[in-house]
Amino acid sequence: MGVVMYSDTDAAALYDRLNPWDPASWPADRFYHELVMAVGSVLDVGCGTGAMLAHAREQGHRGRLVGLDPDRAALDRARRRADIEWVEGPAADARWTACFDLAVMTGHAFQFLASDDDLRASLAAIRGSLRAGGRFAFETRHPQAQAWLDWCPSNRSDVTDEAGRARRVWNEVESVSADVPASTGTVVTFTGTTASRDGTVLWVDRTSLRFLDPGPLAVFLTEAAFEIEAQYGDWDRGPITTSSREIVTVARA
Repeated sequence: MGVVMYSDTDAAALYDRLNPWDPASWPADRFYHELVMAVGSVLDVGCGTGAMLAHAREQGHRGRLVGLDPDRAALDRARRRADIEWVEGPAADARWTACFDLAVMTGHAFQFLASDDDLRASLAAIRGSLRAGGRFAFETRHPQAQAWLDWCPSNRSDVTDEAGRARRVWNEVESVSADVPASTGTVVTFTGTTASRDGTVLWVDRTSLRFLDPGPLAVFLTEAAFEIEAQYGDWDRGPITTSSREIVTVARA
């Protein structure tokens, strides 16, 4: 039997198949697209394969668009679009000074900031990158909804990759901790598995995500010199309620 090869490049390409950027179909994508198209300069923190900024350019955005991400394979895919700036690095390494009207973190990327130190350093860097009055928009899953309860092998996704090969993807929770040092929060660690349709495992990725309630989240933003302009519980800009699954935040520098 031959060895099945799977790479970072394969994983980045499959991500685009699983998460196509389409403001016409997805309310979350539309929310961010409207914000991006309304300003002259945008920093996409955790840009991944760059689909959001590429779509904005295709739709006529003529200003400065910059994508920042630590995943080299994802950025290699993004760099197929040469009229956008792509920078490798984590959020805390953002080194621009008062350059952008808007910073965004889409796709729950904010939740990858799992420690207090990383969260504070990242917010400070993002704040420094914004012009006075600039806005930072992002979303995080509301912990009350316990989204991780759905991250199990039975909730798998079947998808065909760019080469026409059938793939199967699922998540599985390893641990749920409510003991985040120095703040209130929950950290969920899980694995994401990619397999061929016959069950042959090709790729396993281990991730930890942080879930914060609105109160502690507001404290971190205030410490970083952000003022919360608006918070929503859904993508139609409804209020946060006891049944909200999202905390969608727009903060002003």
